[in-house]
Amino acid sequence: MKFNTKTIHGNQHPEPSTGAVMPPIFQTSTYAQSSPGQFKGYEYSRGANPTRTALENALASIENGVAGFAFGSGLAAIDAVLKLLNPGDEVIAGDDLYGGTYRMFTKIYEKYGIKFKFVAGSHKEDFAAHITDKTKLIWLETPTNPLLKVIDIEGVASLAKGKDILVAVDNTFASPYNQTPLDMGADIVMHSATKYLGGHSDLVAGALIVKDEELAEKVHFQIFAGGGILGPQDSFLVLRGIKTLGLRMQRHAENAMQVAQFLASHPKVDKVYYPGLESHPNHELAKKQMKTFGGMLSFTLKSGKKEDSFKLLENLKVITLAESLGGVESLANHPATMTHASIPAEIRAQIGITDDLVRLSIGIEDIEDLLKDVENVLDLI
Repeated sequence: MKFNTKTIHGNQHPEPSTGAVMPPIFQTSTYAQSSPGQFKGYEYSRGANPTRTALENALASIENGVAGFAFGSGLAAIDAVLKLLNPGDEVIAGDDLYGGTYRMFTKIYEKYGIKFKFVAGSHKEDFAAHITDKTKLIWLETPTNPLLKVIDIEGVASLAKGKDILVAVDNTFASPYNQTPLDMGADIVMHSATKYLGGHSDLVAGALIVKDEELAEKVHFQIFAGGGILGPQDSFLVLRGIKTLGLRMQRHAENAMQVAQFLASHPKVDKVYYPGLESHPNHELAKKQMKTFGGMLSFTLKSGKKEDSFKLLENLKVITLAESLGGVESLANHPATMTHASIPAEIRAQIGITDDLVRLSIGIEDIEDLLKDVENVLDLI
């Protein structure tokens, strides 16, 4: 089954009692039992809810996994992965991470005796030197947030073969349309489903998809015992969003490429971070690993001034200055102040998240309007 067909039909079926093409929103906390312990597949909605089950089945289908799990947020999904670990375990992660992920790693789990190593690099060799007998998880974002590095999933995953090491990939920026990490050797895929999966900036949700049944049982225990579930209303909205994922991602990528090319040729722009540009250091890897280059990009200014980036962001008309990404509307962000403010300034500087860095989530508007908006604000600098 091809991707666009899979988003509409994969692991999805009409609701059996009525034949409803879209699953109803089962707004209930509990289910009648004919006798103690005898029930029709559902007993309490923390454990399972039919609307959430429909979404989780669809998630497993589009990521080519055996099971999907829907959480109340992306961070709740990450939290469930980290709870698979024990004190003394080590985690290797890329150095360019969403600020909330870095905050959870360093501010919550380090105090429980889990050690985190942050690696600069995109290739297998960059990660190999950091693996020890205490390494239990390799955590990857690709493309990364906000510098759009592309990490070799297949190469890094090969390091864990034959070892007791899980490989998890945050696939939020790419979406399953562009890459399916489980097919490249990863064990777990994570999404902030708030973003491209939902696609309309109207919900907060997270997802995990796994590739084997044993791991699925462990993750199910974490969501059942921890309780970080997604409610039925938001499950319905994510499922609806998935049905147009392929169409939206095609347009996001087409628009982002044109914006990136425009910025790269502009005299007031210094660096453009977009894997679709031939100047990107991971361009060839992105061509190999991804279907398109996605809808996210970042750039810095020739002036290098924070106040210039603020002036630019404050005067956008079509693009909205806001947190988040992946909606149909274009969004602009100042990582150092907004999404990555929880990362200490000295660490941001080491990574390359400068004070003039601007991140854009390119939406599906008419490209002429987006380019004019960007051109107009650059003229103000």
